[in-house]
Amino acid sequence: MNQKTYNDVISGKSDNNINFSDFCNLIVDLGFSFKGQKGSHKSYYHNGINERMTIQNANSKAKGYQVRQLRNIINKHGL
Repeated sequence: MNQKTYNDVISGKSDNNINFSDFCNLIVDLGFSFKGQKGSHKSYYHNGINERMTIQNANSKAKGYQVRQLRNIINKHGL
């Protein structure tokens, strides 16, 4: 797991400045499975906690609301 990306997500200080590929890798490292892609939208699902995330690239950065969504999931489930 990329500890820097994880720390950036948890801290909330750079929600709009997280590299998209690092964000995707973090989602997988946290136990989410890639379920498919439709256009620019990538879907991930975590069986163990019954959570789903759909994300899309914004100029090579993760969107701020998607980072906040992942942070809420991490905090809610102790990932």
